[in-house]
Amino acid sequence: MNIDTLLFDLDGTLINTNELIIASFLHTLEHYKPGEYTREHAIEFIGPPLTDSFESVDPERVEDMIQTYRTFNHAKHDELVTEYEGVYETIEQLHQKGYKLAIVTTKIRKTALMGLELTGLAKFFDVVVGLDDVEKAKPDPEPLEKALKALGSSKETAMMIGDSHFDVLAGKNLGVPTAVVGWSIKGEEKIRTYEADYTLSNMRDLLAIVGADQS
Repeated sequence: MNIDTLLFDLDGTLINTNELIIASFLHTLEHYKPGEYTREHAIEFIGPPLTDSFESVDPERVEDMIQTYRTFNHAKHDELVTEYEGVYETIEQLHQKGYKLAIVTTKIRKTALMGLELTGLAKFFDVVVGLDDVEKAKPDPEPLEKALKALGSSKETAMMIGDSHFDVLAGKNLGVPTAVVGWSIKGEEKIRTYEADYTLSNMRDLLAIVGADQS
């Protein structure tokens, strides 16, 4: 397998934003629908764009809810976002070895950049494709295609790495190999059902998969 381009999801894959996202959802849902939603509901909402999640809660107030969510999310961002073990070293090594790296996220670009700056990963990613950069979000392949174009790469040498079935489906829809991270908040049983080509127990596993562990 000849891979030279790696497309990464951000939340739950490279940075641990789970508690931030759950807290942001619970804060918002409690404001608009007091007492109706639990942590388990919030976990279910992780992955798709906010519009899709809030559409199912109250179609009339989607924009208001997104505004409430983002205000809370940005205020609490640096306090609640943490790193996953092994991610920084792996990304640094891939970057040093000349792999082309991009972020493909369902977050808006501004919020994605906040997370990359906070964890020191920003310097490794020349290309960040956010929700506001595309017409269609994952699982549509458009964001991945946009990232490949910006990197000057082709899908024949690319791989998609993420933590949700939207990431895996986007990769499958484009026709590239996929890897899912074993630390997904959705749980091991759930991630097996995504049928990704690879499951990573630590981000370092990726080095061997793409051959970056060879000197």
